[in-house]
Amino acid sequence: MTTTPARPVPGLLPGRSVAHGSPHRDGAVLDLFTSWARRTPHAPALTDGGLTLGYAELDRLADAVAGQLAEHVRPGELVGLCLDHSAALVAATLAVARIGAVHLPLGPRPGERRLRAVAEQLRPACLIGDPALLPPAHRDGRHLPLAAPGAHGIVAAFADPAATGGSAVKAPRGAQYTVLTSGSTGLPKAVAVGQTALGALLTWYRELTGLGRGDRHSLLIGVAFDPHLMELWAALSSGAALVVAPDAVRWDPAALTDWWRTAGITVGVLPTPLAEPVLDRPWPADLALRHLMVGGDRLRRAPGPDVTATVHNAYGPAEATVVTTVHTMPPGVGHGAGAPPIGRPIPGAIVLVTDENGRPLPLGEAGELRIGGQGLAIGYLDAALTAERFVSAPDEVDGTDRVYRTGDRVMMRPDGVLEFLGRLDDQVKVSGVRIEPAEVEAALERDPRVRRAAVVARPAPAGGGAQLLAFVQPAADGEPVDGALLLDAVRPWLPEQAVPGVLRLVDTFPLDANGKIDRAALLKAEETAAQQGGRPAEEALTPTERTVLRLCRDLLGRTGLTLADNFLDAGGTSVTAARLLAALEEACGVRLRAPLLLRQPDLRAVARLLDERRPDIAG
Repeated sequence: MTTTPARPVPGLLPGRSVAHGSPHRDGAVLDLFTSWARRTPHAPALTDGGLTLGYAELDRLADAVAGQLAEHVRPGELVGLCLDHSAALVAATLAVARIGAVHLPLGPRPGERRLRAVAEQLRPACLIGDPALLPPAHRDGRHLPLAAPGAHGIVAAFADPAATGGSAVKAPRGAQYTVLTSGSTGLPKAVAVGQTALGALLTWYRELTGLGRGDRHSLLIGVAFDPHLMELWAALSSGAALVVAPDAVRWDPAALTDWWRTAGITVGVLPTPLAEPVLDRPWPADLALRHLMVGGDRLRRAPGPDVTATVHNAYGPAEATVVTTVHTMPPGVGHGAGAPPIGRPIPGAIVLVTDENGRPLPLGEAGELRIGGQGLAIGYLDAALTAERFVSAPDEVDGTDRVYRTGDRVMMRPDGVLEFLGRLDDQVKVSGVRIEPAEVEAALERDPRVRRAAVVARPAPAGGGAQLLAFVQPAADGEPVDGALLLDAVRPWLPEQAVPGVLRLVDTFPLDANGKIDRAALLKAEETAAQQGGRPAEEALTPTERTVLRLCRDLLGRTGLTLADNFLDAGGTSVTAARLLAALEEACGVRLRAPLLLRQPDLRAVARLLDERRPDIAG
């Protein structure tokens, strides 16, 4: 009997966990927008509420803002945009590119300490935003009111070099933008991304989605995060219309899908924490949405059979220009019940799974993901940090001289598809055995009674090593869950040392500023509850008040929260509000809109509002 050898997978290094994306195509960025302004001057380029600008109008607006900046900003200098989604943001982004400066997206409320650190370390030549929110050197410097619709009170602020400790920092030659990522020291790291890398990404994205004239692309991702730049430039470099998402839709999955319909959105991008509740709901009929790109965190579920859009699960650090790999899930096809993989490299990208010495591992073995190729960032604005994270490529890997060490733990299947397993720096030792919390989470999530799990480690009560704690969100439509039974069910999947010593059931998870599960908040809430001997009895509260308090405590990770607290002041964000709205609808049968929720002065008022609208009480 003869055996037919397996057909080689294109782009794979035989026997090794190295995969090359297909050849990439370079692409322009600003020049393509300018070309569309000449070719289709009256086609809609931007819609922001009741304002719609054609390509020629937006081009003239960008020229006006560029004229304001050009006298004060030199090519290669940083211009920080402290703006929310708006016509002013889009015009300023185009203007910065037009004068050859480097765009630094910071968002409307970067935080006083973060913005002060940016001003002191990076010394941007200009900050654009509300002067009251700017750091002292820019707040007290020269101001020019921004010439853009809806920019009342917004200025371009220029600091006196003497007040910032030196002249403005210049980005490396060829940089298109610089984006901040979190740093282990608590200070942000600035990643410089080149024009060619962004242009190649946009070419791939346009070809993947078919984005072009007549399409309407959402502008929704948080301004400080790099996928926002893919949204903005992809639409304006393709002749499509860029449509600014209202604030409310970033908090409410139901409002989001309603907006998709009324705005006629055909291509969109969502952060994973917002995409998951959207995919959990019945897919709305009559949507024009053809493609939905999802990324930013581990996607725990595939689209159901009712989803009519093609869903792309994207993975990529800022250091590799937004997207490195993608797993595409077309409509009408079964995609399994587990977490989707992160897929294969996009054109121009090279991915390899390595051991701790940087050598490629055999297929099927787990190791660190390293990235090379066209999409690599130029580096950090800190040379020492660049040398630490951007290292030489292994000799057997062709097509790239250097690779970026992601710190992510992955496994490459024989077909070249990557499975995401977690972070290397999350590993802990329990009784001398190295444990990956993501592996424990995946084992728990195999159980149909579990919707999502998060596992954290703390020092073992008896000292020596660590103890694992599992926080489990039960399935929405499942039977009542017993924590001890869940632990019994997970034992066959794990070594004994990896079975959590403690399991807590939660309704929702606290999320950090990036929309990821805040494990530190989970651990802190557990420790606080233990110190207090459990949560205090609150028999005097109404059932609705107890429900609101329980959901908000679990969501925000604050066991000491009271009904007198305000949701936003207690740490609520757009992502946590979306989760709260969904949880309240499930628990109380009342669907609230985000603006109405956020106008309530405290949680007691939220409970009262729910009671007023519950048919079993109000009727």
